[in-house]
Amino acid sequence: MLTMVGYCWLCHQNLYFAHHGICCICQRQLKRLQKVCPRCALPAEAESISCGRCLKRPPPWQQLVALTDYAPPLSQLIQRYKYHSTPQLAPVLARLFLLHWQQGYREGRWHKPDYILGIPLHRKKRWQRGFDHIELMTYSLSHWLQCTHRPDLLQRSRATLTQRGLSATQRKTNLKNAFQLRGDFVDQHVAIFDDVITTGTTLREASQLLIRAGARSVQAWAICRTL
Repeated sequence: MLTMVGYCWLCHQNLYFAHHGICCICQRQLKRLQKVCPRCALPAEAESISCGRCLKRPPPWQQLVALTDYAPPLSQLIQRYKYHSTPQLAPVLARLFLLHWQQGYREGRWHKPDYILGIPLHRKKRWQRGFDHIELMTYSLSHWLQCTHRPDLLQRSRATLTQRGLSATQRKTNLKNAFQLRGDFVDQHVAIFDDVITTGTTLREASQLLIRAGARSVQAWAICRTL
């Protein structure tokens, strides 16, 4: 079903603000992550301290910020965006994350980064899809938050298999040396953005590059976190 400008992408009702893309009712009904670890965003008893998993094997990032679980209706919207040539959804999805991030920022749960980097597509996959879905969202986020947007600073140096369906070990092998970093990140606060985090292997690989490059802190950002 085609959605025209001025209608909610989820319920298809008229929008008061056409550029929002999703009505306030559907937005309020999205299931937010609750009772999760601030470092891995997986279920935990306390939301203010790292869970046992992170204490035993800390991820390279300091915080993981995600809006919701990877479940309908948002999972369907992300799939439509990525696989059905719907780049106009980029600012709609980015705005959902922005609103969640702003709430946490006002509450003092995280800080504003100097850079926002997106997990890049390989040039071959970008050509096949026609656009880089992550780059479009980080462009909007960087503009709204007034952060540096340089998509050329993190590049995918080789083509990899899709991570879907791979085991944790296979995911790690698939992404080994798959990224290269350019630029100076010494003493910088950086956010790495992806649409969905499952095992965190992709963000882990990119975050480790930034830490080795001297970044002061790394935040992992995503719209959805698979629980």
